[in-house]
Amino acid sequence: MTGSNKPMSGWRVAVLGGGAWGTALALAMLRAGHFVRLYARDPETVAAIDRGENPRYLPGIALQAGIVATTDIEAALDDADCVLAATPAQSLRAMLTVAKDHVPKAIPLVLCAKGIERDTGALLSAIVEEVLPGNPIAALSGPSFATDVARGLPTAVVVAARDEVLAADLAARFSAENLRCYSSDDLIGVEIGGALKNVFAIAAGAVTGAGLGASAQAAMVTRGFVELRRIGAAFGAKPETLMGLSGLGDLLLTCSSAQSRNFAYGLALGQGKPLAGLPLAEGVPTAAIAARIAAERLIEAPIITAVAAILDGTITISQAVTALMTRPLKTETDV
Repeated sequence: MTGSNKPMSGWRVAVLGGGAWGTALALAMLRAGHFVRLYARDPETVAAIDRGENPRYLPGIALQAGIVATTDIEAALDDADCVLAATPAQSLRAMLTVAKDHVPKAIPLVLCAKGIERDTGALLSAIVEEVLPGNPIAALSGPSFATDVARGLPTAVVVAARDEVLAADLAARFSAENLRCYSSDDLIGVEIGGALKNVFAIAAGAVTGAGLGASAQAAMVTRGFVELRRIGAAFGAKPETLMGLSGLGDLLLTCSSAQSRNFAYGLALGQGKPLAGLPLAEGVPTAAIAARIAAERLIEAPIITAVAAILDGTITISQAVTALMTRPLKTETDV
C-alpha cells in the first residue's frame, strides 16, 4: 500500500508508545495534518497528554491539542492508515504481539526505534516481518532529539522502505514546516546506522567522562564510523546511506551532546557515577549483540567490542583505551 489514492493529508496515524519520542512524533504528525491516536500503557501518561503535557518524558513542553491518547491499543489502531512504532527496540516484539490482531491489513508500519534485538540479533524489520508479515515496513531515522521535534525546531530525517514509492509517499506525508523527510529504499542501511550509532555514543560519552580529551573523542567517533561502515557493508547497506542522515548525521549528533541518552550513559560511566536509574540507553543491549555479530562475521570492530566488554565489566575504560592504542599499526584505509 502506498496511499497514492489518498489526499496528502488527513491520514489516521496510530503512534505506539507514550514516551518522549512517541509523543514528539505524535506532535509532528499532528502538524503534518494527520489525525493522531497515541497508545500508552501508563494511564497517568495518557491523562497527562490529555491535559496537554507529558511531564515524565517531555517536561516543560506544552503539547498542542489534538492528540487522542488512550490505553486501549485496539482503539488506537482502529481503521488506522499508518502505524508508527515508537516503543524501545527491546520491547518491540512484545508490543507487536499484543497489537497484531488489531493492526489493519496491508497498512505501513514505520519503525521509529533504533536497535538490534538482544536475544536474537534480529534487525527490527525482521521482527515485523515475523509478527506482521502482511504489512509493508518502513523506518524513520536520523539526527533528531525528541525535545527538538516536540518543540517544532528544524529537523531533517530519512524515511526508508524497500519500496521506494512507499518511502517517497511516507516522506511526503510526514513532512511539515519544520520537519523535512528525505526518502530512501535502503531500509537495512538506515536500520544499521540508527542502531550502531547508539553504541558509539556510549563510547563518546565515556571518553568525555573519563577526561581523555577532545582529540580522543574525535578519533573515536571517526574510527567508530569506519566500524559502522564495515558492519553495514556486511548487511548489504549502501555506502551513501551510511554517509547520510541516518548514519553519519545521527552519529555526529548523538556523540556530541548530553541530550543523547546514550552519550549521557557513557558520560556517567566514564565519570564513575552510578548507572542505576539513568534513562534507557538502547546502546547498552545493542553493544553486546553488535559485538557478537562482528565476531561471528569476522568483522574488525574493536570499539564496539571494547564498549561491550566495558559494559559487562570485563575490562575498565583505562584498559580498553590501552588495548585500542596498542593495536597493530596499519594504513587508515585498510578495511
